[in-house]
Amino acid sequence: MDAVTLMVLAFIILVVLNVPIAFAMATATMLALLAEGNIPLQMVPQKMASGIESFPFLAIPLFILTGGFMETGGISRRLVEFAQNLVGHIRGGLGLVMVVAEMFFSGISGSALADASAIGTLLIPSMIKANYKPSRAAALMGAAAGMGMLIPPCLLMVILGAIGGISIAGLFMAGFLPAFLMAITLAVLIYYQAHKGTIPDSTEQRPSFRQVFFSFFHALLPLGLPIIIFGGILGGIFTATEAAVVAAVYSFLVGVFIYKEITLRQAFEILVTTTKLTGVVCLLIGFASGFSWVLATHQLPQVLGSWVIAISPNKYVFMLFTIIIFLFFSAVLDGLPAMLIFFPILYPTAVQLGIDPLHYGILIVGTMGIGLILPPIGIVLVIICSITKIKLGDTLKPMVPYLAVLVLDLVVIAFWEELVLILPKLVGLN
Repeated sequence: MDAVTLMVLAFIILVVLNVPIAFAMATATMLALLAEGNIPLQMVPQKMASGIESFPFLAIPLFILTGGFMETGGISRRLVEFAQNLVGHIRGGLGLVMVVAEMFFSGISGSALADASAIGTLLIPSMIKANYKPSRAAALMGAAAGMGMLIPPCLLMVILGAIGGISIAGLFMAGFLPAFLMAITLAVLIYYQAHKGTIPDSTEQRPSFRQVFFSFFHALLPLGLPIIIFGGILGGIFTATEAAVVAAVYSFLVGVFIYKEITLRQAFEILVTTTKLTGVVCLLIGFASGFSWVLATHQLPQVLGSWVIAISPNKYVFMLFTIIIFLFFSAVLDGLPAMLIFFPILYPTAVQLGIDPLHYGILIVGTMGIGLILPPIGIVLVIICSITKIKLGDTLKPMVPYLAVLVLDLVVIAFWEELVLILPKLVGLN
């Protein structure tokens, strides 16, 4: 048995045995090096260190910190209230509110888990009171969170850009239109379901202009953050990594000194949580670097590329293959590990087939967002079910139409390159 086969088998067995993904990758990598016999084990910590020393990775703890401040500082509540005044009176009201609120909050938090926790905690109880079945409310929240992954800033875009040498600012700009496509198709489906009686119709009265204006005014500071971030990036004032610093400081000032809903004790707790989550992410990236290095030294990406091209040299067939791989493994491996393992393997083939890096990166991020809500194992769906207090299996049937629409959107994104690239081209990021 060669070293790569041993490493892959060991990794699979350890994951099945419920060993944490990072330690499963580290153990499998060390077994492969021992099997080789001529490579010192010191390569594991060396590759781990080199894997996380990239400057763009500084954005990781800062965007996590921003999400923590946004979730705790009353910002999510104000965004939900504004969304409710905008679309709550339309047929399918609360479902539409969830989609719109997710679009607002995703553009600030950068994390699907933060989105699901903040928006779900606020809206799911209201939906249940409005006669939504808990399973349907959870399915709607899951679909909205899956869509929201493409709305920048996004942690996965930062990591993907850093490990692939792709413009992070370009990925941010490229995510907008695909995210709007998903949001619009979800909104149309929700409206249709309300018309058919599958979900409760809205009972709210159309708000007055005064109500809409005041809810907008209260949400103005949170909504200003994405404008500051992208204005600064496009104006050349700061890089995408430096934008994370601006986002963290801005959210801290808004939550602590303006809204005054974050105490110093809570701020400290948010810092501790950020440190823990950053440690988990860096551990994953570090061990995945060693894992990927072993695969690369044995030319697995080249072998896989030759195999895929032998089956079909059509780049769109490869894109569909990518969707299948990342949908399944994002659910099984909780997203980030799937990207860290499979992106370095598949990316060289994408380049060989002439696929634009931004196009390929956005397809992967969008697919991973849906993988994270794939029942019965998607980690974001697990969080939502814990908020809703239902079993994961209960969400399977209500999730089907939303997943079908989102997967069809992925196929459109894969085949319609200009949808992804038009904005980065307009602003000179591609």
